[in-house]
Amino acid sequence: MNPSAAATLAESARERRDIVTGEVMAEEKLIRFVPGPGGLVTPDLARKLPGRGLWVAADRASVEAAAKKNLFARAAKAQVAAPAELADLVENLLRRRLLAGLGLARKAGELTSGFEKVSQAISSGKAAWLVEASDGAADGRRKLWAVARKQPRFPGLIGAFTAAELGLALGAENVIHTAFLAGRAADRWAQDVHRLSGFCPLLPESWREEP
Repeated sequence: MNPSAAATLAESARERRDIVTGEVMAEEKLIRFVPGPGGLVTPDLARKLPGRGLWVAADRASVEAAAKKNLFARAAKAQVAAPAELADLVENLLRRRLLAGLGLARKAGELTSGFEKVSQAISSGKAAWLVEASDGAADGRRKLWAVARKQPRFPGLIGAFTAAELGLALGAENVIHTAFLAGRAADRWAQDVHRLSGFCPLLPESWREEP
């Protein structure tokens, strides 16, 4: 095993204790916070900021409980304050992080967009994630799902971003259908997708009957 692969494996295997429940779980299922300037709790999604990490399960209820019950201060054993809208802040940061990840994937050739290209990626088994604009027309979306159902494994599916948000992230216009190709980048991106699912639905309510 090469050094970089070993480092990635070791990183994914690390575990931390959730300050709300006391449960020990993998880092990828938690949100790291650190005391920022003035003792204000700051989310550290990349897990790189200096200071003692305060770990909370990656879901809205846990973050809200930690803020409301003053658990950050208790865990830090210091005067640490958490804003009431902390869970909303985490959600927004996760959304921005995911969109930035799509932009990086496009530049690295790990992303493909457009109905035909996405359909081909699904048919060839190369699509790890299907990223659909939340405000895209249902017809094209259903056709791609029909292609995906014929595959041994249905790609992951997310519809949390509008066409405008996807277009801005990818430097294009009218981005409706996008596929994140399978690989290590998609696996890393998926970790943030799963964390976001604890704060908001990954699919619009109106799509519930479609897949």
